[in-house]
Amino acid sequence: LLETSPGVAEVTFVEKEPAERHTIISWEQKNSCILPEDLKNFYLMTDGFEMTWSVKTDDTPMPLGSMVINSISQLCRLGGSSMYTLPNAPTLADLEDDTDEEGNGDKPEKPHFDSRSLIFELDPCNGNGKVCLVYKHAEPVVSPDTEIWFLDRALYWHFLTKTFTAYYRLLITHLGLPQWQYAFTSYGVSPQAKQWFNMYKPITINTALLSEEADSFVNKLDPNKIFKSKNKTPVLKKKPPSQPAGAQKTHTSMTSAKTSSLAGNSSKK
Repeated sequence: LLETSPGVAEVTFVEKEPAERHTIISWEQKNSCILPEDLKNFYLMTDGFEMTWSVKTDDTPMPLGSMVINSISQLCRLGGSSMYTLPNAPTLADLEDDTDEEGNGDKPEKPHFDSRSLIFELDPCNGNGKVCLVYKHAEPVVSPDTEIWFLDRALYWHFLTKTFTAYYRLLITHLGLPQWQYAFTSYGVSPQAKQWFNMYKPITINTALLSEEADSFVNKLDPNKIFKSKNKTPVLKKKPPSQPAGAQKTHTSMTSAKTSSLAGNSSKK
């Protein structure tokens, strides 16, 4: 599909060998949790996923689309303490606030950066955020139930899917377009990313995610109204109000009478 799209060049798929079963077992033992069955089967087929594509601008390929799922060795815990950090260095757990809204109504409970949740990075999203595999209930025992969440650059959580298989389908159907994860946030994708969305439309079912209504941070200007030509009426300069003819004659006769009287008085003197 990508190779037949106009302007698309250099579609690259990196084939990877399956992950060894003992590698998956050692990862589970190290992190004290069990991988979801669908993600485990995925790693047994291919140790990660990477597909990129470019577009031609002035006959020069420009990288655009990127689809990445980290290998089992790069499935690292987010916010985990490191032995190289300073004792008093701030961590993601310091961002926790008990006043945060928990699952109200249809909104699921958000993950926590502290020990209540286990968070692993699935996709670095080219620096636009992180797609994470989340074990939301890690105390006292890690629950096997997992979800896929998106962590944006402002460190806010956005729910994506309940299973890895559903996320994998989202990744493929959005063609790896830049910032596609932001279509599932309340503020939507950026105007620049929306232009790429309009050019290479993702194979999505819910097109309301790309509607302008969700774009509340962008000025909504109608170019048809802005550049609409109007028939300008010539502006006339204001003239002093003209007096009636009778009044003008009276004013002239009074002026001449005053002049003649003044001349008579001067001659008498």
